[in-house]
Amino acid sequence: MNKMIYSVITGAGNYIPTKQIKNEDFLLNEFYEANGEKITKPNKEITEKFHEITTIAERRYVADDLKTSDIAYFAAVEAIKSAGIDKEELDYVIVANNFGDTQCDNRASDHVPSLASKVKHRLEIKNPETVAYDLTFGCPGWLQGVIQADYYIKSGDAKKILVIGAEVLSRISDPHDRDCMLYADGAGAVVLEGKESDTPIGILAHKTRSDTYSHAGLLHMGKSYNPNFENKNDLFLKMNGRRLYQYALDTVPQSIKACLDKANVSINDVKKVLIHQANGKMDDAILKRFYALYNIVDVPENVMPMSISTLGNSSVATLPTLFDLILKNKLDNHTINKNDILIFASVGAGMNINAVIYKVE
Repeated sequence: MNKMIYSVITGAGNYIPTKQIKNEDFLLNEFYEANGEKITKPNKEITEKFHEITTIAERRYVADDLKTSDIAYFAAVEAIKSAGIDKEELDYVIVANNFGDTQCDNRASDHVPSLASKVKHRLEIKNPETVAYDLTFGCPGWLQGVIQADYYIKSGDAKKILVIGAEVLSRISDPHDRDCMLYADGAGAVVLEGKESDTPIGILAHKTRSDTYSHAGLLHMGKSYNPNFENKNDLFLKMNGRRLYQYALDTVPQSIKACLDKANVSINDVKKVLIHQANGKMDDAILKRFYALYNIVDVPENVMPMSISTLGNSSVATLPTLFDLILKNKLDNHTINKNDILIFASVGAGMNINAVIYKVE
């Protein structure tokens, strides 16, 4: 069999912020409905119901002196060190994010220069042929960056690519919207390299879809639900949770199956399914529906690692962080071994969905 070039992850890193925010920390918040009516239900009841629905007990926020580009850099340093490469050999630095840099006292998005440019600068990469750019694709942004990296590597345009997912959602979440309890901060990164092999390794297949015609507005920016909020012009991340939940259940399982079938891999060979950490109960439902498409009622035990209960939803950072934690044996009861077949999948603003089938080298 002729040797082919495959995209292989050779290093990974993450940055988990130090500030632990528990559900009890929201007991003093004043919550409002989307129509501006104040919610009279006790906050203890609200937080308990939130935990039941999402499985989130706590999340992490960045320190006041850090920005998204800072934590992206921290994760990048760890990934480069893990890969054992010369940073000057990187052909691309891709940073998936949605809000650029935001300050603790100014939530306006700062995208100039791009976060990738800032990270490349912090890394002190002098090579002008190391191309740095940002990718905005909702929560699936990091995985889409991995897919783009695969295209570059397979085309012969690149040999080594750094893909980072970083977000500080705590600064663009409305403290008067119950959904603010979902959001967290974090960063994760991987280095992908092109490797010759006469048997398939690394990325075996990928699929992406965008449902914008009827679903573009499920996640959007809007004003605070508090009609008396001090700054009327401030915009926050808003979500139609019920419709998004149903959309994910209706489309994500089929998208993952299409990707697995494209790779010509049996579902029985899948060792781990890594799904974007958006909502614990939603991910459980997605997994069950995915296996049901293969007429499997009993989902294999321990197949889906989860980090959302303690880290929350850090958007583009959840998947690379989850992967790195398992890779470095920092997630209880989960390991990744040679020749394991992994599925990466994500869903988010756009609405966008993507999936990658990956074989560990």
